[in-house]
Amino acid sequence: MTAAEVATHLGLAVSTIYAYRRDGILPEPDMVGRTPTWDRKAIERWNRNRPGRGAGGGRPRKDAPARA
Repeated sequence: MTAAEVATHLGLAVSTIYAYRRDGILPEPDMVGRTPTWDRKAIERWNRNRPGRGAGGGRPRKDAPARA
């Protein structure tokens, strides 16, 4: 699958796919010439196991108690 096909399959923007690749979030692609491509099964497996929106923390809520 090309980046555009992965984006369509996952409902994301192509720029998000390239950002995920740059940041090491997506599985490593196979290269066809200079074009990155991904195996459909690898993308589906990755998508099933990726953390949901907001995973990893972020800034605490203002009404959340301070951590010690």
